Amino acid sequence: MKKIKFLIALLLVSQASFANMQMDEKGMVMNANSDNLPKDCPQISETVNLTIHAGHKYAAKFNGKMFAFDQQQWDVKPCAKINITFINDDQIRHQFMIHGLPGYLYPDGMLHLELYGEGELHASLIVPSQKKTYLVHCELAQHAEKGMKAQLKVGGGDGDLSSIPNISAPIKSDLYSIDWSVLKLGGIFVLLAISIIVLVGHWLLSRHFNRQK
Repeated sequence: MKKIKFLIALLLVSQASFANMQMDEKGMVMNANSDNLPKDCPQISETVNLTIHAGHKYAAKFNGKMFAFDQQQWDVKPCAKINITFINDDQIRHQFMIHGLPGYLYPDGMLHLELYGEGELHASLIVPSQKKTYLVHCELAQHAEKGMKAQLKVGGGDGDLSSIPNISAPIKSDLYSIDWSVLKLGGIFVLLAISIIVLVGHWLLSRHFNRQK
């Protein structure tokens, strides 16, 4: 009986997930919300239209980065409705994901747009009234670490997130320290090798001239 109840619950969750998903051969949108107000919003405060590009070329201005959004921060009022146009300028997959949204409106607290290659998607969301900074990133392996990370500030936000290109420093920077002891040891071996080559060369030249005499 417990197994049957579990399977029914799993089926209902799956149906709810698919109900919040729109998918075709170009990409997918999950958990878009254009009508339902958050519990703490009596009405929509403003409507903001955002066009967001993603691609390799937008990372050129950041040292050591490979992918990026064309902007790294967006600011909106509490209870704003945001109409997003997400454009992928690359021939590989990119995502636009917002995390930390209220779960009763956005399953798993997430809005998810994904394009499998070059193309364009549209989706809307309505943010709560709380002053908060939301993480925006591409969740594909290494894409966020390589620069595709940004933040959405509602009502000025509650601070900057870490590792946002050109905005905030990482929690832990990549350190490429130099082991000078190894370099010194390597230098000694190089000098020793050069000395041996010079001595052998001098010996061979001496033998050559002695034979000619």
